[in-house]
Amino acid sequence: MKKLIAFDLDGTLAPSKSTLPERMTTLLNELLEKFEVCVISGGKYELFQRQVLSQLTKSPDLLKKLHLMPTSGTRYFSYDTKNNDWFLEYAEDFSPEQKQEIIKALEDGLEESGYKADKTYGDIIEDRDSQVTLSILGQEIVAELGEEGVTIKEAWDPDGSKKMKIRSIVAPKLPNFEVRAAGATSIDVTLPGVDKAYGMNKLMQATGLAKSDILYLGDKIVEGGNDYAVQQMGIDCIAVRNWEDTAYAIEGIVKVS
Repeated sequence: MKKLIAFDLDGTLAPSKSTLPERMTTLLNELLEKFEVCVISGGKYELFQRQVLSQLTKSPDLLKKLHLMPTSGTRYFSYDTKNNDWFLEYAEDFSPEQKQEIIKALEDGLEESGYKADKTYGDIIEDRDSQVTLSILGQEIVAELGEEGVTIKEAWDPDGSKKMKIRSIVAPKLPNFEVRAAGATSIDVTLPGVDKAYGMNKLMQATGLAKSDILYLGDKIVEGGNDYAVQQMGIDCIAVRNWEDTAYAIEGIVKVS
């Protein structure tokens, strides 16, 4: 019997950079009644607030069962019931010199790939302190265009080949860092050894849970994808294509538990 259900965010719980669909909100609230829940994603904490926390239950008794791991697990927030707020447990931040090295490699790699977009929305490279992310179409495409932005992102690289090409160019430039194909149009860079498996190990230390207690759902459980490390560490995983697949899985979990 699993005790904690962990999820990727974009493409797994919601469309890219979008708030949780109403159906998913209802299901996650039901899941929190019966399980610990973790959300781990390449997105920054502010996106977790906008996409997830703004939609979920406000019950402290349920929120204390929710674990938030932004920027691929390089940060971990737990709910402090005494202060009724989220508490940062740890952060694996870059030095200024490391950020400069990463940003240059991402800029050069994108240029060399031939996939630099003519039209972008917001910054294409975002410093998230413990992670630097390249978003080929810009960080704000969904914020500016709404559903049209989601559609454009999903159509840009449906089979993931463009992201993998960019990653294959960038990774050799950054041998001392982890470089992963992440969301629909993004590449994430973290410190070496810091990925979602690292986040899951830190979560197990914090909760006392074992690998066998956890089930993970993600849409990038493929080699080079940012969910792959969780499967490789031996946690049971369910690969999904979109948030609708995840909703079906949650319905099944809630029904049989």
